[in-house]
Amino acid sequence: MRKMKNLDYVELNYTPDKNDLICEFYVEPVHMSLKEAAGEIAAESSIGTWIETKTTKQYVKRLAAKVFEINGNNIKIAYPAELFEPGNMPNLLSSVAGNVFGLKGVKNLRLNDIHFPERLLKSFKGPKYGIDGIRKLLKISQRPLLGTIIKPKLGLRTEDHAKVAYEAWIGGVDIVKDDENLSSQAFNKFEKRLEKTLKMKKLAEKETGEKKVYIINVTAETEEMLRRAKMVETYGNEYIMVDIITVGWSSLQTLRNKNFNLVLHAHRAGHGAITRNPKHGIAMKVIAKLARIIGVDQLHIGTVVGKMFETKKEVLENCIALKEKMWKFKQVMPVASGGLHVLHIPELLKIFGCDVVIQMGGGIHALGTKTGAKAVRDALEATLQNIPLDEYAQTHPELKKALEKFKFS
Repeated sequence: MRKMKNLDYVELNYTPDKNDLICEFYVEPVHMSLKEAAGEIAAESSIGTWIETKTTKQYVKRLAAKVFEINGNNIKIAYPAELFEPGNMPNLLSSVAGNVFGLKGVKNLRLNDIHFPERLLKSFKGPKYGIDGIRKLLKISQRPLLGTIIKPKLGLRTEDHAKVAYEAWIGGVDIVKDDENLSSQAFNKFEKRLEKTLKMKKLAEKETGEKKVYIINVTAETEEMLRRAKMVETYGNEYIMVDIITVGWSSLQTLRNKNFNLVLHAHRAGHGAITRNPKHGIAMKVIAKLARIIGVDQLHIGTVVGKMFETKKEVLENCIALKEKMWKFKQVMPVASGGLHVLHIPELLKIFGCDVVIQMGGGIHALGTKTGAKAVRDALEATLQNIPLDEYAQTHPELKKALEKFKFS
């Protein structure tokens, strides 16, 4: 049987089957044509290898990936669903986002998008709660949700951590979250933090008459992460956070498959190493799709106006990935976080609409936690009522103080 060559994987007249998985790549070849490089990527990510083997059977050829579109440096490849084990995200990514990034014949390669057939989607759980479930939990039907991250990132003792959370809640935020690198360090042990912060949450709920949320970070080795998640559930808390890039897709899938009665808040710490180069790596909207398919309920996606690098176009594409129709999966709540303060709120609502969690760390705590939280809540109320912030600030001293603090930021 004739060995399949790279160009045999290029079929520009091919119409993808409904069961094909489609990947969109940006490609810059080295010492070969774009068509040859595209074929090499399709071969390496499906049934090909670098030399003819005696073990290849005729029936294997039907599983070959097919390059069916080349447009400039952008290519589309169709993969038969049979190439992948259902419900196994690591297996799938080892194929379409694995060895291909190390090929000598490719100078730059970026996975810009991925489209899953229903046949594969239905083998994953997807979000348990999603936007509607989160709104039902918080009893907030319309407006954006307001959150803060405990600052400083690390170092606060447990009692002070819980006190900061309490002041943020009574100031007006809905959500208080651990920072992504707070785990169970000696100065702030996980179980003690959970216990003391939940006591403050109940107190804040009693004083404000509003539902409050505490998102504790369970990120750890997989077995320990599951133990912590179970502990959170046992304590009666509703939310956990997990750093999805650093724990890995397998651990994330294991966590979701345990089906805890917990909203999964997904932090993307480390994504920039994969997503930032516009010519190489994996686009954030692909990360967003994968996280949604596995089953997170809310996900950090950039801010446009804050300190993160993504463009407005990229952030909106991330939003679409979380909300577009995707089999029977629920929509995921976008989270805007990173370098935000009160002056950003009007623009954030224009960008995201009301289905978003607006999170501020330094933008709240730089004013004093309670004052900062009240200022943010006032800024949101003003924006929802189409009242300019400086006008609303005349009768809201916390907002006035915030505007003076951040007007030159």
